[in-house]
Amino acid sequence: MPKSETVDRTADTAAQTILANPALCGETAFDRHDEQGKRCPFGDQGVCCRICDMGPCRVYLPAGRGAKRGICGATPATIAARHLIRQVAAGVAAHSDHGHDIVKTLLATAEGKAQGFSIKNPDRLVALAKEWGLKTDSRPINDIAKELAVAGLNEFNQQEGEIRYPALRAPKPTVENWRRLGLIPVGVEHEIVETLHRTHEGVDADYKNLIMHGLRTSLADGWAGAMLATDFGDALFGTPQPVRSQVNLGVLKKDEVNIVVHGHEPTLSEMVVAASRDPELLKLAREKGAQGILVGGICCTANEILMRQGAPVVGNFLHQELAVATGAVDVMLVDVQCIMPALVEHSARFHTKVITTSKKARIPGATHLQFDEHTALDTAKEIVKLAIENFPNRRHVDIPTDKTDLVAGFTVQNTFTHLGGRYRATFRPLNDGIIAGRLRGVAAVIGCNTVRKTQDKSHLAMVRELIANDVLVVMTGCAATACAKAGLLQPEAAAQYAGKGLQEICEAVGIPPVLHFGSCVDNSRILVALCEMINEGGLGEKLSDLPIAGAAPEAMCEKAVAIGFYCVASGAFVNYSPAMRVLGSTEVTKFLTEDLEELVGGKFSFEDDPVKAAGAMIAHMNKKRAALKLKPMMYSAS
Repeated sequence: MPKSETVDRTADTAAQTILANPALCGETAFDRHDEQGKRCPFGDQGVCCRICDMGPCRVYLPAGRGAKRGICGATPATIAARHLIRQVAAGVAAHSDHGHDIVKTLLATAEGKAQGFSIKNPDRLVALAKEWGLKTDSRPINDIAKELAVAGLNEFNQQEGEIRYPALRAPKPTVENWRRLGLIPVGVEHEIVETLHRTHEGVDADYKNLIMHGLRTSLADGWAGAMLATDFGDALFGTPQPVRSQVNLGVLKKDEVNIVVHGHEPTLSEMVVAASRDPELLKLAREKGAQGILVGGICCTANEILMRQGAPVVGNFLHQELAVATGAVDVMLVDVQCIMPALVEHSARFHTKVITTSKKARIPGATHLQFDEHTALDTAKEIVKLAIENFPNRRHVDIPTDKTDLVAGFTVQNTFTHLGGRYRATFRPLNDGIIAGRLRGVAAVIGCNTVRKTQDKSHLAMVRELIANDVLVVMTGCAATACAKAGLLQPEAAAQYAGKGLQEICEAVGIPPVLHFGSCVDNSRILVALCEMINEGGLGEKLSDLPIAGAAPEAMCEKAVAIGFYCVASGAFVNYSPAMRVLGSTEVTKFLTEDLEELVGGKFSFEDDPVKAAGAMIAHMNKKRAALKLKPMMYSAS
């Protein structure tokens, strides 16, 4: 394939280089997408029901095709809503199971049963314990950690009451509205179970009632499972600090052993980074002809070790097969989520060993080494040794030269310091910048890549439009990697791309116009930052008062649906593209894109064009600015 034709597949020049040589690269997700052909419109628009075995039922589309109702009498609205909130439940399960494992690792560490782990940030742990109302004075840190971990585990399976974080962190008027609407979850697993029950054949048929429970279930992700993963991970692995690193396929080393960690859970990857620095393993690598050992990442595991270790990022979701196609990856180490089953067959074309590590995520043909926190460091050393021993088996190696510098590692805590200074850490400069009209507002751009769009193109177009209009952008996950590859996560990007007001803020405090907040579970950091903006004052009383917006411009999986739901439930305007599979029901589409705003303050938009979507986000911020009676924008029309 000529390189010019790969531009339609990806905006990333490194990826274009790999894809331009299909004889070497082999089949990828891009090829398999083309093989799918035209999709069934019933499934694509959410009106194909597979809930029971009397179907599948394909019901009425706006074009007039299909039956008016399902066999049981379910309407297009009922069918679309049922399948949509099942996606929410699956996304919540994925994020929250991640959080559950981190809480369990904290408990094992506190009990002295987690090999190689220690509590890297005891101050953060104590602060969390105090926030949760636990006694901390004159107590050993492991005793505090054990009590906190047990309390954290209860958030997943409790059957009465409310999850903790909304009352602890969210603005009181927002919490009161959630309670009025019955949206505060009892526990993570409780809401997932109820979602599956409600959507079983013959149960809930009211599309509004279904979607409202979808919002409730999603809040169990953003305000429990994901937030626990972030908070407890910061205590266990260390709270990130701003760090410089590099991104893209060019970070791979021809003369070093390359281990690529891919997935989402940081427990094993943290140990692999530690093992890669072991003197005996480094000696073995030299004996095998390598100059060292490089550990880089793909997807959110990449973001975890980037934020805390400064490890380079090899790429985002659609780079997993392309990284192997360089011929330089000695081990592709995977855990859970976003791992393509085709990766094993693809790797067989090269010398790469694919190693699975979770009982939840086995792939036929892969080497399986079960991860257990009790033997974590031993397992990590075994994996590194396998990579070293595979180094001499390399065949053709061709690594693109593309790599870009980036700054990552932002959190709520260190953003306080960046904005207000070491001795007066505060969000006041951010709020003042918005109030004075230097900043229009804040946008969160998150999510994945999808082959239904040109890789990275929508992320880049949207973010450039936002920062040009004085919107500070915060990012997580594969979206952040997309913008990092294009240089938008460098402080110098402000001068090139940002509006004058945002430039002034970035130059004054030395930050990029786009802040990397971490992995996809770290969207919870964004929720906490919004709460701090309300606490700082001057921008309203509810989260929905803020001039903010969110977007997933290349959404791919059920986790993105769950994130979109909890952001809307928290009061944000969210553009989601490609559109959720609900367009076959005008009622459900209207409820999501219009009516929800009256209830929770947030709503969805399904605009595909990223620049038009950015325009809608900016218009929403302008509406909120007008409602708050803020000053006009200093340097651009509002």
